[in-house]
Amino acid sequence: MAHSQAPQGAEILHHEPKGFTDHFAYGFVKALRFVADSFFAKRYGHRAVVLETVAAVPGMVAGLLQHLKCLRHIRDDQGWIRELLDEAENERMHLMTFIEVAKPTWFERAVIMITQLIFYNVYFFLYLFSAKTAHRVVGYFEEEAVVSYNQYLEEIDAGRHANTEAPQIAIDYWSLAEDATLRDVVIAVRDDEAGHRDRNHYFANSLEAGDRPKGNSTLAHS
Repeated sequence: MAHSQAPQGAEILHHEPKGFTDHFAYGFVKALRFVADSFFAKRYGHRAVVLETVAAVPGMVAGLLQHLKCLRHIRDDQGWIRELLDEAENERMHLMTFIEVAKPTWFERAVIMITQLIFYNVYFFLYLFSAKTAHRVVGYFEEEAVVSYNQYLEEIDAGRHANTEAPQIAIDYWSLAEDATLRDVVIAVRDDEAGHRDRNHYFANSLEAGDRPKGNSTLAHS
């Protein structure tokens, strides 16, 4: 992975695409990024709501399909299912947090529902036919999420976005200080995304090599 240092101290890692499926995954994610940039511009709170709606889907889909696969083959899942479901729950908590921050309109809530409907079906069939590519998509998606949250922090630090009080749901979930701010929340979310990025690239690399990686249920927040 190539890497660089973000202004806020978070290491930005990038898995260089190798082969057709990696380039497909990277191109797919970049297309999603273009749509998000065009629609939301610098409205990072609203962008986060839609981003997390999408991000909460892969773990649940992958967990379901891994569960069914283990039943068919009558074998242990080696920790995959718990980790994938933990990832899905973690992303759902990101969504619930930014719902409190951004207060999306009814139109934006409709966009959320439509986005989820489309992405769930696309990702389900992608994972069904190529789990490696599906994990690579999530790895690249989380790369972009880290970049977006770093940009969100830049807006807060520059005073272009109000550093409001952290929602209580975030304080409770991440065990933040009672006087925590939005900046603290964004850092916590960004660090979660970096973990999901690294694990999904690891899953994809292992599947490509023909190995079956062990899950790591400590990845997601507990």
